[in-house]
Amino acid sequence: MNQSSNRGLFITLEGIDGAGKTTQFDAVVRTLRGAGRHVTATREPGGTPLGERIRELLLHETMTTSTEVLLMFAARQEHVLRVIEPALLRGHDVVCDRFTDATLAYQGAGKGIPQDRLQTLARWVHPGLQPDFTLLIDVPVELAVQRLHAQQRETDRFERESAEFFARVRQHYLGMAAAEPERWRVIDGERNVDLVRDDVIFNIKKIIQHIE
Repeated sequence: MNQSSNRGLFITLEGIDGAGKTTQFDAVVRTLRGAGRHVTATREPGGTPLGERIRELLLHETMTTSTEVLLMFAARQEHVLRVIEPALLRGHDVVCDRFTDATLAYQGAGKGIPQDRLQTLARWVHPGLQPDFTLLIDVPVELAVQRLHAQQRETDRFERESAEFFARVRQHYLGMAAAEPERWRVIDGERNVDLVRDDVIFNIKKIIQHIE
């Protein structure tokens, strides 16, 4: 963990599309604030005015995977410099819906960009910065796809990827979690949404106890 005594916590949520990750985001923020902590809530891609414009391109415009990666890291550079690092230095906890782990899983494992190339970009864009804790909301691919199909809205181009794509992404997430168990908390997202939320809250409370 890279937290100094007066530096905030950097907590991220990860998972494949349809896992219910975004649904649990508010529970993380509320739990931290309920413990008296200052929280900056944000997301990727996005988090800044420029990042949100890049997000629209990423979600809806056709592009090569290399262009996709470079846009992801361009948005992330703005996000780190203008939002994440300043908030952490003020002593705020930062809760972010996705970060570089998502790029390693989606553009790396999912789309075949070499991991060492992505890690080089990560070291350039946010040297020395990684999440202190990451919650992985994990669900079987079949359930995630069912949830996406049940949504009453137009899906974005990531959500329209194949089940085989999401299987590669999920396995990479689980591999990262297994390799770094001190940082990752794997949450079973297949259960009722209230049970998942209870598990999320329990894990956040344990994190707070761990640092205090």
